[in-house]
Amino acid sequence: MLYFWILFNLFALGMLALDLFVFHRSGRAVRPREALAWSAMWIGLAAAFAGIVFFWQGRQVALEFVTAYVLELSLSVDNLFLFLVIFRYFSVPEQHQRSVLFWGVLSALLMRGLFIFAGVGLIHRFHWILYALGALLIYSGIRLGFTGEHHIDPATNPAVKVLRRWMPVTDDYQGGRFFVRGWKGKPGLYATPLLVVLAVIETTDVLFAVDSIPAVLAVTLNAFIVYTSNVFAILGLRSIYFAVSGLMKVFRFLHYGLAMVLILVGLKMIAADYFPVPTHVTLAVVAGVLLVSIAASIALPDKSR
Repeated sequence: MLYFWILFNLFALGMLALDLFVFHRSGRAVRPREALAWSAMWIGLAAAFAGIVFFWQGRQVALEFVTAYVLELSLSVDNLFLFLVIFRYFSVPEQHQRSVLFWGVLSALLMRGLFIFAGVGLIHRFHWILYALGALLIYSGIRLGFTGEHHIDPATNPAVKVLRRWMPVTDDYQGGRFFVRGWKGKPGLYATPLLVVLAVIETTDVLFAVDSIPAVLAVTLNAFIVYTSNVFAILGLRSIYFAVSGLMKVFRFLHYGLAMVLILVGLKMIAADYFPVPTHVTLAVVAGVLLVSIAASIALPDKSR
C-alpha cells in the first residue's frame, strides 16, 4: 500500500509542476476558457482515478471515493469566495495569483495529509470523537447558513502580524517574487506583499480543513480514499477559481445548500451507529441539495447586482 501513496503523491506533485512551470511559466493572467479546460481535465482525472479504484478495490470503495470527492469539492467552493476577498484586499495582479495558489496547494497537501492521518487514527482509537466531529459539522452548517460565508479580515490574520513583526515587508509587489534582497537602497532580506498573501491563504485554509475533513470522514475512514479525494478537489480548485471567479456571486443560494450539506453529514456521522446511511444515498443527497441551490440561484437572481 505504501507504493500507492508514493506513486499518487509523485503524480500530484508532477501535475502541479507541469501546470506552473511548463504550461503557465510566462506568469500571464489565466483566461476563463483556458481555466475551464483545466477544470475539465482535473475532473476527468478524478473520474479516471475512480475507475482505477473500482477495478482495484471494488464498487463500494470507488463509490466512497466519488462521494468524498463531490463532498470535498462542493465544500471547497466556499474557498473561492475567500480567495476572491484576499486577492482583492491585497490587490494581487492576476498574473501572480496562480503562483500564490500553487504554493498554497502544495502546503495544503502536506497539512491535510497530517490532519487526515491524525483524524483517522484518533477515531479508530476513540470512537466518541465521531460524535464531536458530527456536532462540529452541524454547528458549522448552522453558522454558514446564518452568516452566508466565512468572514475573514486579512488585516487581522495572525500570520500577517507575525510575519510583519519578524521581517520587513516591501510596500509594493516585486514581480512574482516572495523575497527580495535589498529594497530602496537598504540591505537585508525583505518579504514582499505576495508572501503576506500566501500566509493568509495558508492559515485560512486550516479553517476550511476543520469543516471539510470531518465531513469526508463521515463517508469513509479509509485514509487513502480520504486523502486522494481531498487532493483531487484541491488540485482542481485553482482552475475552477479562474473559470468562475466572475460568476461566484451569481449563486446567491449556494451557501444555504452548503450549510444543509454540512448539517446532514454531521447528523449522518452522529447517527451512524444506529441508522447507517448507504454511501450512494449520501452521494445522491449531496448532489441533489447542491443542484437545487444552484437552480434556485439561476431561477431567482439577485436583481440588486
